[in-house]
Amino acid sequence: MSQWEALWKQCAQKASTTGSCTRRLREHLLAHLVCPGRHTVSALITVFGKQFQDWSADYSLYAKERVHEEAIFAQVRKEVEALGEAKRPLCVALDDTILRKTGKHIPGTAYRKDPLGPAFNLNLVWAQRMLQLSAAVCDENRDVRMVPVAFRDASTPHKPRKTAPPEAVQAYKEAMKQRNLNALARRALEDLQRDRALEHGGVSPALHVLVDGSYTNRKMLRTLPANTTLIGRIRKDARLNAKPDTQAAHGRKRLYGEALPTPEQIRQDPAIPWVAVEARVNGKWRKFEIKTLAPVRWRAAGKMDLRLVVIRPVGYRPRRGARMAYTQPAYLICTDPFLSLEDLLQEYVWRWDIEVNHRDEKTILGVGQAQVRNENSVENIPATAV
Repeated sequence: MSQWEALWKQCAQKASTTGSCTRRLREHLLAHLVCPGRHTVSALITVFGKQFQDWSADYSLYAKERVHEEAIFAQVRKEVEALGEAKRPLCVALDDTILRKTGKHIPGTAYRKDPLGPAFNLNLVWAQRMLQLSAAVCDENRDVRMVPVAFRDASTPHKPRKTAPPEAVQAYKEAMKQRNLNALARRALEDLQRDRALEHGGVSPALHVLVDGSYTNRKMLRTLPANTTLIGRIRKDARLNAKPDTQAAHGRKRLYGEALPTPEQIRQDPAIPWVAVEARVNGKWRKFEIKTLAPVRWRAAGKMDLRLVVIRPVGYRPRRGARMAYTQPAYLICTDPFLSLEDLLQEYVWRWDIEVNHRDEKTILGVGQAQVRNENSVENIPATAV
């Protein structure tokens, strides 16, 4: 509690608009930690024994935007950077998640793909989509926990009816471009680097972004903020090219050299040796075998030099005496071809902890369980709980 209170004092002045709102927000945050049931607003009020008092101020706290969760996230991010090494870049995992809902009139909700559905059948659920950034906190043994530093609404606009006027349809298409996941992710990274630059005299410190395959595309790679390195998965049949070694005397400058094998072909090529690299996984040092190629060019990244990394499937036995089973191979690209293989592999292994964040937020803190229909409350309550 003393550590929690010390952190709260550092961000209390910017977390809300007035003193009464700050006290009420503090009660809600503490109630999230000890609430025994569903984490609705009424349950948070009941935890503090105020169920027989007027509830309007508690709901207005979120509905009238009297909470500034960005200020709390900013202070948490500063604490994370203070715990890290001075020369080590900030590692941030980026991913989206859904919060299941039942009300059809909740703003920002729509049918989304069910991530818990079977691979052979597409299931849909009614849910709200959120975008999260989690920063890595690493100890001396290179064990890490991801701490959320941003949790934003990533909902899409409501689709107009077929009989809607052309102006409404055009406005919907433009809004969809602005609410695209990649556009929202790029905006979140730009805001993060802008805030860090203001704290470091106008120069953005180094940032490493860890993403999955859905964010390793043209829109992200070609619009990365300054001093930002992206490490993400790539398709096994991606078409790669070598960096051109010569340029023609006349004509346009060449961006791509000769065609290279696909990542899957590189994995199967016996002429390319495997290299052993150690990484810390679940509290133990484990050896991985990888193949790497740099610098390479990919048309999605334009003239940017990349490093390709192929991780060999790891063998394991589900139980004693069982036949050997293997994980799936992983294919990664890194926008910094000079980054060491040990750091590249270790940082991408850390990315999995953002999935653990999503599980803990939904099961322990009950994020998304609040039954509210105000547009501001739908965005502010989950972010405040995170």
